[in-house]
Amino acid sequence: MDWLERTAKLRQWTRSGTRAPHKPLLFLYALGRFQQDADGELRYGAVEEDLKQLLAEYGPSNRTTPAYPFHHLVSDGVWEVRTDRGPGSPGSRVRELRAAGAAGQLAPELRLALRREPSLLGRVARVLLDLNFPPSLHGELCEAVGLELEPAETAGLSAVRRQRDRRMRELVLTAYEYRCAFCGYDGSIGAVPVGLEAAHVRWWAFDGPDDVDNGLCLCSLHHKLFDKGVLGLGEGHRILVSQSFVGRSNAARRHVIALAGRPLVGPQPGSRRIAAAHRSWHTSQVFHGVPRPAPVS
Repeated sequence: MDWLERTAKLRQWTRSGTRAPHKPLLFLYALGRFQQDADGELRYGAVEEDLKQLLAEYGPSNRTTPAYPFHHLVSDGVWEVRTDRGPGSPGSRVRELRAAGAAGQLAPELRLALRREPSLLGRVARVLLDLNFPPSLHGELCEAVGLELEPAETAGLSAVRRQRDRRMRELVLTAYEYRCAFCGYDGSIGAVPVGLEAAHVRWWAFDGPDDVDNGLCLCSLHHKLFDKGVLGLGEGHRILVSQSFVGRSNAARRHVIALAGRPLVGPQPGSRRIAAAHRSWHTSQVFHGVPRPAPVS
């Protein structure tokens, strides 16, 4: 059985690029727990809050429940659920899962494969990360689910993912003249830019193209905040700042909150601006909540 291919083909609800990371997040969480205790079960009542937090942190802004993936991941052949009455899930409602003492764990065949080939865990995790989340979130997401991955475990995955265009970074940074589009930061060591990255507006994992009209040159801080939904792009290519963001320090106010309503820095004349379709996708699928009003000058 090809576990990488099966992982890449998890059945997820999708429509017009809508994100539904419920199953990948549960799968990653289960891999992290397997790494810590290969025989342990995950009782729904005990892990519900952890899964809720993961969905709130890494899912779209609409309200959702971890009961959905806990029940439905079984159909993908990588997960099993049993209750106090025996094998099988009682359903996808929170009340049913709690009342039945539902507990889940990776499917027996997958657990056996992971024991026989320990490096498989890292490769499965990498497929889940690459196909569902931007690279800027991979490290902190692994920490959130308790996964420790070695670089050697994640090699050789080209068979289950399309290749990125290595030229995108240079094209995007050139279009924005090596300045962060949000704050104007332009640091370098000699001729080499430092702390500047090419950010996909519509995530590559959700068919975002490696094109200039889907890319922003951002400093490392604003790239992370953009991918976490703290920052976004509004009408007229003005910066959105989520009301969900809380920052009390002068640094937080200066580097984040004060950006609300500001126009983008760049791109230079002749370069394509962010396409409306990509901007709209980010606003609906990544940006959290309601934007702050622009500060009164």
